[in-house]
Amino acid sequence: VQLQASGGGLVQAGGSLRLSCAASRRTPLSTYTVAWFRQAPGKEREFVGGLGRRFGSGGTTSYADSVKGRFTVSRDNAENTVYLQMNNLESEDTAVYYCAAKYTRSPAIAVATLASTYDAWGQGTQVTVSS
Repeated sequence: VQLQASGGGLVQAGGSLRLSCAASRRTPLSTYTVAWFRQAPGKEREFVGGLGRRFGSGGTTSYADSVKGRFTVSRDNAENTVYLQMNNLESEDTAVYYCAAKYTRSPAIAVATLASTYDAWGQGTQVTVSS
């Protein structure tokens, strides 16, 4: 599956951004676990949040503690797109954000948080939060 990430930009602390991760219509993202990772300068890539497979919209979700209550991952099957809604952004959220996907057989499988388990990646999109 080929992924296209977009939506990054410059925002003030406390503001919001929505990132998009789109796939070609030949590959339904509803059959994949899709996750967002980020990498700040000098730091390792870290898990942000993810959405598991589910029939129809939605799916099980998982979030890093640092973004719980502020970030939401959602899916639009009609658009074949997964979103990362980021609210109440902090300067520590500044990073390049990547979406990643892995085919998942069952909706019962939990969202993986390890980057190496994902085999499809979108290009990064820069998010900069000014304080």
